[in-house]
Amino acid sequence: MNRLQRTLLHALPTTLGIVIVVGIALGAVMAVWAGKWPDRVLLLLALLLYSTPGFWIGLMTLILFSVQLDWLPSGGNITIGAELTGCAYVADMLRHAIFPVLALSSFFIAIYARLTRVAMLEIAQQDFIRTAHAKGLTPWFVTVRHILRCALLPITTVAGMHFGNLLGGAAVVETVFSWPRSAGAVSADGT
Repeated sequence: MNRLQRTLLHALPTTLGIVIVVGIALGAVMAVWAGKWPDRVLLLLALLLYSTPGFWIGLMTLILFSVQLDWLPSGGNITIGAELTGCAYVADMLRHAIFPVLALSSFFIAIYARLTRVAMLEIAQQDFIRTAHAKGLTPWFVTVRHILRCALLPITTVAGMHFGNLLGGAAVVETVFSWPRSAGAVSADGT
């Protein structure tokens, strides 16, 4: 329970922000370009993200962007010893959250991308979509207003079911990136 605050700090943005938006965007691109090279490339990317453990992706990005390139911090949730306030404090927290959020969201992005693609391709075959095209509506309008809008129903259902899995996976990600216990928590040895 003493880590719940920090867990929710990066689990909620992952679920609500990155996973849903990126997954739906990739799935929509795959559905629009179904059978063509963008669809195949993104399907391969989704397969790789789905089959690769999040902690491994986190470790590899940590090695590349933190150890080799020295662009981002390698662990923790804030810079120790920096007396930051306001926007600088938030920016520092966001820099430290990039790796955990990426590691935690990779699996779920793949799921939502594939789910969006399948739902959109299924809805595109419905009679009301043919009617919308017959009315002279632009393909972009039909895709966004009718197909994508109807495809969001199964995505929201699955998102609710995956929230618990996301919180469970956060424990491993927190260990990999050395996220400390929340402020005020004292361990058995007094630290």
